Amino acid sequence: MDSFTGIRFKKETAKRFQTFSRTYFKSHTEAMATMLDFFLYNEISPKEKLGPTGRTIEAKLLKRINAVIAIMRDVEKTQTKPTVAMIQSLFETEEPTKKPLIVEKKYAEEKKEVRFREKQNTSNQL
Repeated sequence: MDSFTGIRFKKETAKRFQTFSRTYFKSHTEAMATMLDFFLYNEISPKEKLGPTGRTIEAKLLKRINAVIAIMRDVEKTQTKPTVAMIQSLFETEEPTKKPLIVEKKYAEEKKEVRFREKQNTSNQL
């Protein structure tokens, strides 16, 4: 059986450690050994910050995503839509207006229109 050594901690710190240890480990010894191994293995000090938290990273990503969306909308308004409109106007074909053929007078069919007609109404009203 292993021997134990007593270490003096403030009461509040000891209670915090005990609740943490019970949550994640089987014994207090295992919890302390794992924490020490973590700091030694990663060569970091428990006093230094590890960097941004998940919430701050998420906030920064959301800002960048909003900026990218704004850039894409601007590109769409200033470049894509005008370009599409120009390309569509190039490919639109209008029916050419049909002009009458120029035909020699002798071959042209003359349509004789009657300029004056007899009144159909027998009464003298206009």
